[in-house]
This record gives sequence, structure tokens and C-alpha cells, in this order.
Amino acid sequence: MKVRELSLSDIGAMWSINQQGLPGTGAVSREEMADLLTLAELALGVEDAGNLLGFVLCLNPGTRYGSLNYAWFNERYENFIYVDRIAVAPSHRSKGIGSALYREVVEYSQRHMCPIAAEVSLDPPNPGSMRFHGRFQFDQVGILEHEDKAVTMMLRIITS
Repeated sequence: MKVRELSLSDIGAMWSINQQGLPGTGAVSREEMADLLTLAELALGVEDAGNLLGFVLCLNPGTRYGSLNYAWFNERYENFIYVDRIAVAPSHRSKGIGSALYREVVEYSQRHMCPIAAEVSLDPPNPGSMRFHGRFQFDQVGILEHEDKAVTMMLRIITS
């Protein structure tokens, strides 16, 4: 397995993995996934034998991305890298792929001296994601309630 940068040729596989992660990942069309990739500051995937097994998409503050969760961080923080989505194919979960991707995000955060912003579904609850973010030393910095769901806003500060 290797971590590599994503390209537009990965959109089909990314979309498929994203759909398999619903509702945790949030539904997007193939076109929206391609747009997210063009907005992403950090777009990495893990592949094995040419097959994409998982990916992470991260954005800098101030892009035109319309997510309410992303806007929440933009209103409160000037400097961060926002994890819009991280998804791993169901057949490859619990094999360290998500952790490998997050280690890359943490390295980016350290290099660029910016905290990592993310959210985790509170309603419906996503205890696996809460444990995952806890292992990566994220702290809760707020809760954002939507019409049909709520999310816990998380931030990982820069550590030495």
C-alpha cells in the first residue's frame, strides 16, 4: 500500500468509496466530488495494486466551498486545514488506512503551522469516528445543529 496524491482520474473510485461511507461522509455527486478535488489543498489516497482503498480531502480557509460545517470554522478561525472527508472502502477498514491518511494530514499541519479542523456526526452518532479523532488528539470546540442532524466540531492544535 502506498499514499499518493489524487487526480481527476480517481473521481469514480472516490465517489464509490464515499457512497459506501454514507451517512458519515456526506452525499455528493460525481461532479461535486470533482469540484471538491479541485478546491482541495491536500488530496491524498491510499492504493494497493492500482486500486484506491481510501482517501482524504482537505481545504484551506476561504475557498468558495458551500458547506455549513466548513463555514463554521471560517467564521471562527483564520488558519486551519479542514478535513472535508476521509473515507475508506468497507472491505479495507480497520487496516490502518485512515490512520495512514491522518498521519499525512498531521504532518501537513505541522509543516504549515496550522491546526486541523474536522467534524464528527453527533446525531446520528458516530462513535467510531469520535474514537478515531480522539486517538489523533482532537478536541471538541463546538456543536453545530442542522435541521436533521448535529455535528461535533473538532480541532487538533499544532503539537511539537
